[in-house]
Amino acid sequence: MELMRNRIRPYAWGSRTAIAELLGEPVPSAHPYAELWLGAHPGDPSQIDIDGAPTRLDTAIARDPELHLGAEAAHRFHDRLPFLLKVLAAEQPLSLQAHPSIIQAEQGYDQEDAQGIPLASPDRNYKDRFHKPELICALTPFEALCGFRDPAATVKVLAGLQVPELDHFLSLLSGQPDSDGVRALFSTLVTLPQTRMTQLLSAVLAGAVTAIGRGTPFEAEYRTALSLGERYPEDWGALASLMLNRLTLQPGEALYLPAGNLHAYLSGVGVEIMANSDNVLRGGLTPKHVDVPELVRILDFSAGDREVLTGEVRDGIEVYYQTPAPEFELSRLDLAGADVGAMITLASLGPQILLCTEGAVSVAHNDGSVLDLRRGQSAWIKARDRSVSVWGNGTIYRATVGRPGELTA
Repeated sequence: MELMRNRIRPYAWGSRTAIAELLGEPVPSAHPYAELWLGAHPGDPSQIDIDGAPTRLDTAIARDPELHLGAEAAHRFHDRLPFLLKVLAAEQPLSLQAHPSIIQAEQGYDQEDAQGIPLASPDRNYKDRFHKPELICALTPFEALCGFRDPAATVKVLAGLQVPELDHFLSLLSGQPDSDGVRALFSTLVTLPQTRMTQLLSAVLAGAVTAIGRGTPFEAEYRTALSLGERYPEDWGALASLMLNRLTLQPGEALYLPAGNLHAYLSGVGVEIMANSDNVLRGGLTPKHVDVPELVRILDFSAGDREVLTGEVRDGIEVYYQTPAPEFELSRLDLAGADVGAMITLASLGPQILLCTEGAVSVAHNDGSVLDLRRGQSAWIKARDRSVSVWGNGTIYRATVGRPGELTA
């Protein structure tokens, strides 16, 4: 087992306090800290010490995949760590985005290669050939837009604005309140000429202000659209937000995002785990590259409520967030709630990453070595270590390889 040194992504939407505080650094930070990456993604791999020498985790795995991943995971995932763990801190909304299925990723990657688009190009959609299902678990109250709302409910949200300019668009969904109607309405909105889009957005935002003033059960949805519209005054994303489920996760609650799920994180801090990919299709609410036709092509237009995961308690203390993703599994241990002096054994045939988010914990190997983790620190447990014991008065998130299953088509 080794202490990890992890890299920070300084995106503009990040926080100058949350990740800096987690790491024990001065607050506010000089620039926004958006994501802390823990893993072996070649874009920002963690480092560990091997024989006293700082070594990239992806390099260490490539040198001896079975040592680090275990024979089964090395074979199943072609000698690469299949998951990426992050701490995400959103001070501002992220882009409206979705991630491709594995088949879509393979096809998109090959097509862009054939077109000669460099991997480092800002206009490239597909950076690798992998899908990117993901799970976000809240450390603070966490606001998100996730998946298309039930069509009947969306009709009520849009009708509640009492905006005549919306009548034509509303009829696309009220006349066909199913996934096809959702596709028709969404596709029509995102392909409007810019002049008409700007006019429609202005009318919708004015309607939202009026509706809030007279009282409405959809105040949260309307305020979200207003906030997004003020930040991006000519972007269809504010309109699209009114078609999506708006959720607030409380600390310890989680949300699973499969391929094709349209979403945008609005604010909050969370631990995020995903398949080890950097494929993102953006459609709006961002100054970065957007590709609306490709986003529409890969979207899942099935509509309905999205399940908030509270986790399943196993062995009395470890809370598991079960998903169908074969690449990863995330669990949480609140060791302060364990019996005083109790040691919890964490066993796995594959690799583990342990991240301390509160307090302090100790991690012991069966060779007698002990690694002390304070808040913000993490440990790499290679597969050959098999098991470790943990104790202390802190909280740790544990990332492991998921169970074998079907890849998302």
